[in-house]
Parts: sequence; structure tokens; C-alpha cells
Amino acid sequence: MKKIEAIIRPERVSAVKQALELLGYPGMTLTEVKGHGKQKGLVQQWRGGQYRIEFLPKVKLELVVENGEAVEPVLQAIVENARTGEAGDGKIFVCPVEEVVRIRTGERGADAV
Repeated sequence: MKKIEAIIRPERVSAVKQALELLGYPGMTLTEVKGHGKQKGLVQQWRGGQYRIEFLPKVKLELVVENGEAVEPVLQAIVENARTGEAGDGKIFVCPVEEVVRIRTGERGADAV
């Protein structure tokens, strides 16, 4: 199994969520986070003065999928629906998952996802 973590813009969450549901992945975890990449935030002007917004609001989306052919369609759906073409669109991380346990039933592995 693989854990997919995607850091995306908050305004793109709805489109990404719908695309993943259409692929058959309705279960996911969303966390509101803040961060910045190479651009180091934004410089804004307000009432004649400049100020820096160092950490921008983002959303971290997490889901677990089975190995193999399931990973690539999920990655493609996230990229296609989260991309705006501007700096700050986000990143996707794919990590191996050694074990999953459903607390309520004690099921393990793919049955627990």
C-alpha cells in the first residue's frame, strides 16, 4: 500500500475531492496547514506599506491506496484538478505503508483501508 500526501491550494479542494470520488476513493483526511516553498511567501501592500505573508494557507490531503496500478490514476487526478499554473500549486508525496489496522474491527491490510 502507498500513502499519498498532497499539499494543495484550499480553493482546489472541492475539485480534487470530486475527482477522487469518481475514481472510487471517497475516504481521505484533510488538514488545514500553512507553509511556503521556494517563493518564501508573498509581499502585499496595504495602506501604502508593504508586509510579508511568510506562511500561506494550504490543505494537506492524505489517502492510502493499494500498490501498483491504483497509485498513478490518483496522482493524475490530483495534479489535473489542483493545478493552476501559478507558483504555490503544491506538492505530492508518495510513501510506503507497512500496515493498516481498522480500530473498530481489528481488520488489517487492504481490508482495513
